[in-house]
Order: sequence, then C-alpha cells, then structure tokens
Amino acid sequence: MNSILSAFLQNKKPFARKFEGCREERYIHVRNLRGSKSRLGPTVVLIYVQTVQLTSAASKRIDAVWGWASAPLRLAANRMNDALLGDRPPSPARLSHTSEKHPKVTLAELNVLRRHRELCDVVLNVGGRKIFAHRVILSACSPYFRAMFTGELEESRQTEVTIRDIDENAMELLIDFCYTSHIVVEESNVQTLLPAACLLQLVEIQDICCEFLKRQLDPSNCLGIRAFADTHSCRELLRIADKFTQHNFQEVMESEEFLLLPVGQLVDIICSDELNVRSEEQVFNAVMSWLKYNVADRRQHLAQVLQHVRLPLLSPKFLVGTVGSDLLVRSDEACRDLVDEAKNYLLLPQERPLMQGPRTRPRKPTRRGEVLFAVGGWCSGDAIASVERFDPQTNDWKMVAPMSKRRCGVGVAVLNDLLYAVGGHDGQSYLNSIERYDPQTNQWSCDVAPTTSCRTSVGVAVLDGFLYAVGGQDGVQCLNHVERYDPKENKWSKVAPMTTRRLGVAVAVLGGYLYAIGGSDGQCPLNTVERYDPRQNKWCAVNPMSTRRKHLGCAVFNNYIYAVGGRDDCMELSSAERYNPHTNTWSPIVAMTSRRSGVGLAVVNGQLYAVGGFDGSAYLKTIEVYDPETNQWRLCGCMNYRRLGGGVGVMRAPQTENYMWIRKDSVV
Repeated sequence: MNSILSAFLQNKKPFARKFEGCREERYIHVRNLRGSKSRLGPTVVLIYVQTVQLTSAASKRIDAVWGWASAPLRLAANRMNDALLGDRPPSPARLSHTSEKHPKVTLAELNVLRRHRELCDVVLNVGGRKIFAHRVILSACSPYFRAMFTGELEESRQTEVTIRDIDENAMELLIDFCYTSHIVVEESNVQTLLPAACLLQLVEIQDICCEFLKRQLDPSNCLGIRAFADTHSCRELLRIADKFTQHNFQEVMESEEFLLLPVGQLVDIICSDELNVRSEEQVFNAVMSWLKYNVADRRQHLAQVLQHVRLPLLSPKFLVGTVGSDLLVRSDEACRDLVDEAKNYLLLPQERPLMQGPRTRPRKPTRRGEVLFAVGGWCSGDAIASVERFDPQTNDWKMVAPMSKRRCGVGVAVLNDLLYAVGGHDGQSYLNSIERYDPQTNQWSCDVAPTTSCRTSVGVAVLDGFLYAVGGQDGVQCLNHVERYDPKENKWSKVAPMTTRRLGVAVAVLGGYLYAIGGSDGQCPLNTVERYDPRQNKWCAVNPMSTRRKHLGCAVFNNYIYAVGGRDDCMELSSAERYNPHTNTWSPIVAMTSRRSGVGLAVVNGQLYAVGGFDGSAYLKTIEVYDPETNQWRLCGCMNYRRLGGGVGVMRAPQTENYMWIRKDSVV
C-alpha cells in the first residue's frame, strides 16, 4: 500500500484503487493553476470527481499534498439523495441529455452564414439569379445535389454551378427550405414549385404540393390538375384527381377543360366503371359535346370514343331517336355497328346472357359523400336554433349540435368546408351576429365578425373565396346593401349596392357572377333579377322571371339557375322555372308537389332538393327531389322539425362521426 500511495503523491494525479478493509469516500479535488491563461480568465479550476477507497491517514496526506484550505467536500451520495429527494432511489452517476433546441439553433445559424455569404462554397446560377449556399447542406437535403457534389461530375469541382430548366423563384424557395425547414405553397407558386421539387428529389415538398392541389380540386380544374399530376408522376395526386373527376362527372362535363381534353384522356375517363352518372345518356351527351367542339379534327375519333359509351344501357327511345338519328353517327360504319349491337341487346332479351361485355356492364359509382344541413327557421310560432343533417345515401335525417341563437330568415352558405349562419331573427330582435359550424367536431363557434347591419331574410352565397350577404331587412327598412366577408381577415367590407331593395331575396353564383333573384322591395314581390360582377364592382339587370316571387328557393343545377316556390301577391307557390345564362332567358319546369314559401333549395350528390317551407296553412317538414330526365318532382322523406325560412347548406360528409345526436323532446 505504501508504494502505491507514494506513487500517487509523487504524480499528484487523481486515481482510484480498491483496497480491502478501506472505507469508501467520495472526493471533489479542486486545484488552482495560477498563472494559466484561457478564455475563461487567468485562473482555471479543474474539478476531479472520483471515488477513492483509502484509509483515514492516507486521506489526510492527500489533503496536505493538494493544499486544501479546508477539508475537501465529501459527497455521501446516498445520504444526499435521501435528504434532497426524499424516498426516491439513488440516481446513477450520469446524466443523459438530448437538446431539442440545438438542431434549430444550428440550422438558424447556418442560414445566417448563408445570408451573409460566409463560408459558402458554391454559387447556383439559376435563370438570372445567383444563390449562395453550402455544399454539405444541399447534399444533406437533396439526393440530386448529393450526387452532383460527391460524385465525379464536373460540377463537383466547380464553385459556380448553372442549373437549367428550373424556375429561379422556385429554386430560391427550395434552398430556403433546406436551411429553415419552412415553405409556403400557394396558388401562385405551386406549378413551378412541384417540378423543381421533383428535379431536386425533395419528396417532402412534392407531397406538400400534391396535398395543396388536392385541396384545390374543383370540377372546373380537376382535369388540369390530373394532367399536371400525370406529367410529374405524382401517382397519389393522379389517383385522387381521377376519383374526383369520376365522382363529379356531371359538373366536369360542363367545364371548358373537358372540351379541351385529348382523345386518350377522354377515353380514360369515360371507360371507368365508377363514373358517377344517373344514366348512360349523360355519357353520350358529354362525348358528343366534346366531338362537336372541334368536329373537323375529332370526327375521326368518334368510333374510338363511342365504343366506351355503354349504348346497350340506353333507353330504346334515346337510342333510336337521339343516337341512331345523329348524322355523325349515321355517317360512320363502325358507329352504326355499335348502334345495331345495342338494338339487338334491347330487342332480344333472351339472348342477353350471350351478349355480355364491357358495354353491357352497369357502372358502379363510388358514393360521393355529400350531406345536406337544414339550419334554424320558424316552427310552432317561434324561431328555432336546431340543426339537422340529411344523408341521401341512407335517406335519413339526424340532429346535430344546435346554434347558440335561434334564427329565422337566416342566410346559410358553405365556405372552406365550414357552414356559416348569417343574421336572421331570434323571435324578438334582428341579428347581425354570425355562427360557424365545423362538421368534423360538431361544434358551432361565434368568433366570426358580425355584419355591419342587422339582416333577416338575407341572401347568402360564396364567390371567389368571399362570403356575400345580400339585401334583407333590418327591422326599419328593406335593404339593398351588399357586403362580403374575408375569412383570412375576419372582416366584412361593403361592395356596390343593388339597384333594388330586396328582402326574402334568393342568391346564386354562376359563371363568376352573383345573382340576386326576386324578393320583395317592402311593398310587393319582385320578378326582377340583377347580376353582380366582382371585377367591375357593378350590378346590372338581366331578364326577369315569369312570376313574382319572395322567400323563394334557388340553386345552380347543371349550369342553370333554378327558382322554385316562394310567394306572389296573394298566395304560396309551387311553380318553378330556370334561367339559362347563355340565352338570358327563363323557362318553366314542372311544379313541385306542394306549395312552398320560405323553402330551401340545394344540390346534393347531383340531385336537386326542395326542403321545408310553408304551404299557406301549415309549416312543412317534407322534402322533394327533382329529376330533370323526367321533369318530375317526388317526395323523398321528412325532416325531424317543420321549418319555414330556414337555411340549407351542402357539405362533404365528415371523415369521422363525431356527432352527438340531440335528443328531440318533441317532433313537430
């Protein structure tokens, strides 16, 4: 022992050796190295923490050699743990730590270096812009740059690298993302950002761009997005765009993009079993519209396209009277053969088992998942706050969370997948407050800015991402005021007023215009119609309806504006008419089965529904649906509550059923 202790004292180095029969103590040895220079100051304090098993005498000799002013601090681990931590067991003699701030701080500092052009070892020439960067950062984020800078390519030895066929603004955004992990994808940049991300193999940005485009899908643009996804090999986006096109085919076939389709893409769409159409007549009409858009160039493709229309599923009347008599079809031998095949299928039912094929297979469209909400209204002599949801797939109504206020004459519209209830009357006073419903949570919120004036019997619609409130009354007068709500700013602003005061007005959006239809000027019902152009902030008159109507229902269906029910000078109405914007004319359609004033009208899954109202003697809870093929209305069920002057809105069904179904104390 003496020899080991002598060695220890001679070297003056902390160490530990196990000796039998020695007591264990824990020392902190501190030594001043006077005169030492460092960034910490002239004196550096070295701390040695160790466990040494020595005798008491040895301990004293060590203390003397190291020159302690007083006895060293002896940390009896167990006793200190007991005193400081209560009954907790002793912690191990180590502390592991992983910093969450370190990566963010490091990345932020690297970006500062880049901004100041410090330690940058490469300059990217993109278009007319020079982008300074660090090879190691670019290589870590992008497989494209990693291959460029770590391989034997010429660029690996260059300090300036020119990159072609990529938008300079998109490249700037992507380099910023590499250093900041933040990017904003929007309508103005997504078409350049996605190809750039594909080139640089930034998969995360590709996915974000595709997710953005998914959220922008609309019948007017889904074909363009589909082609864009196909060009850039975005398979998931292509699949979603395909499904959207199939599910919304009745609206897509009316769009300009449809008429501009190349023949191959048209065939891909119409050959799908999941094409959502009520009858095969719609597919034939869509094909002929596409053909006649450019007959000279497309006539040669008629037989190629027509073979994917399931002619044997057409009605005999349509097959003979429309398809067989079409001059373009009659002039093509292959097309005539297809018509003859369909005729044989229809005329020889006993032979049908032997004639089965792709053209005789009925389409099986996937359910589209739209649901209808009926909001507020007047029932049993008072305004109500109740809200219910109709699912056409199950044909049933279920109660959802009620509004915080009772509202009759409420305006309802859907903006950004949220249902807005605007103004109305609560049975005692006129309202300017707004409520907003989220179907995913089944909750209403009241954090929407109020309109500038109280409004009941107000028309509400969405145009270009803004929510418009049109006309109504404030308890003093009938209004011609129009204001619109910006959801990003949570703010209402006034736009040009209508030329006529209107309460009980119906509003609709078609072709980028906002239409105000009928209503009352405070004296008598109106048949006049005016149209708002947001680009010019101006209203102008269009042809009037054939009937005066206030508290009517209206909706856009198959590129027509339908106006139904309401009240004229003396009675509730069941009559209906529709407006063709191309000819600026109104034409009558068959009347509803019931007279309905204060009726809601909406299109759900490609069908037109009339909801509730007042027939002159009773409040209604019945609904009816219109079939344009037969020009007939039919009753299709009842709501839980009778509703006059309630609002209706159509939304996509929520992903999960978070509804707390409300118990009805009474069904009226």
